[in-house]
Amino acid sequence: MKGGYLHILIENRCTRTYSTAMFQRLLCRLLPAGVLLLAGEFAGAANAIRAASLEALAADSARLQLQLSAPPRQKVFSLDNPHRVVIDLPAAQLARGLKLPAAAGPVRSLRSGARPDGTLRLVMELDRDLAPRVTASGTQLTVELGSAPAAAAPVPVHAAHAPANDGRDIIVAVDAGHGGEDPGATGASGTHEKDVTLAIARALAKRIDAEPGMHAYLTRDADRFIALRDRIDLARRAHADLFVSIHADSIKDRKVGGSSVYVLSEHGASSEAARWLAEGENAADLKGGVSLGDVPAPLASVLMDLSQTTSITHSMEAANLVLGQLDHVGTIRKSQVQQAGFLVLKSPDIPSMLVETAYISNPAEEKKLRSAAYQAQLAEAILDGLRQYCRDNPPDGTLFARQRAASGVPATIVADSPRP
Repeated sequence: MKGGYLHILIENRCTRTYSTAMFQRLLCRLLPAGVLLLAGEFAGAANAIRAASLEALAADSARLQLQLSAPPRQKVFSLDNPHRVVIDLPAAQLARGLKLPAAAGPVRSLRSGARPDGTLRLVMELDRDLAPRVTASGTQLTVELGSAPAAAAPVPVHAAHAPANDGRDIIVAVDAGHGGEDPGATGASGTHEKDVTLAIARALAKRIDAEPGMHAYLTRDADRFIALRDRIDLARRAHADLFVSIHADSIKDRKVGGSSVYVLSEHGASSEAARWLAEGENAADLKGGVSLGDVPAPLASVLMDLSQTTSITHSMEAANLVLGQLDHVGTIRKSQVQQAGFLVLKSPDIPSMLVETAYISNPAEEKKLRSAAYQAQLAEAILDGLRQYCRDNPPDGTLFARQRAASGVPATIVADSPRP
């Protein structure tokens, strides 16, 4: 700790800063005087949970509230066998003498443990599968537990316009960003991103359903909140072949405008693969019927890596085609497909993209985003790109695959392209 400093609060509330060497000389004199050592550079700052409450809202819902000494940084996820919700709080600890609340409602127990990296882990063991909804306000963290999002309605293998003997539809999960208590960005005129994205998603879904051989599944068709991982889960339950998340960008500089398209970064893919393999989700099946739970861990890691690499490659191909079509509608903010670690893109085996349709923070683009005509233009452009991708890379057993085979044109092999 050479050169470090420590902040010391004496009983009379006056604060002084000492060098490490000074602290070592003063330590034995100060401790008997009732010194409270505040975490600083010397000890590593810790966010203390000062109070905790657990309330049963109903037989299948509960609310955990934590009051901390500083705004929290949390990671919340679910585990199975048994059902658990895990809350990781980096650089955190329980305040001295604090006892966690007893079981309540569907929560069988609440326990805590310190991890080697200084993270405080809270684990709620549940009597059933419940989805966590997390909100943070100042120094308060609230985790509400409730019934998981309803499973996707059975997706028809064929829409009415696709005869059963012509192959199944390609299923596109269309995800309207934000929703419910999460409005997303808000324009100068008061336009909420959640409303714009829902309108564009509906317009896109309508057009996909009108396309022979394609079928849309909306992750939300109303103004409601859905957690990011739940959006991925809903797409998987719908057996989606593609995932498209619709957003409207925002930035402080109101002159900035244009569209951009994102796919998952390789770093984001690696972290997600590690999460799957480390947290027990490796028992899930990848598309194609490959179960990672039936193979040794090293092979499971290889299979996961191959699946995600293939998914990113196909995501990049589809996103490039969508970006090219958006160039015909308005300004393109970024001329190449971007890569980022957005959670909503982290499906390990469904090609996924996030479309920033325009900047809601730009007054001119906000006005256009409110227009049904412009929403339709954006939807048409996205569909055009998706349709071309499906023609070039039709999944086996689909109407598009049969049509391509009948034409004598082999399916496109998507090669890795240079990462922008």
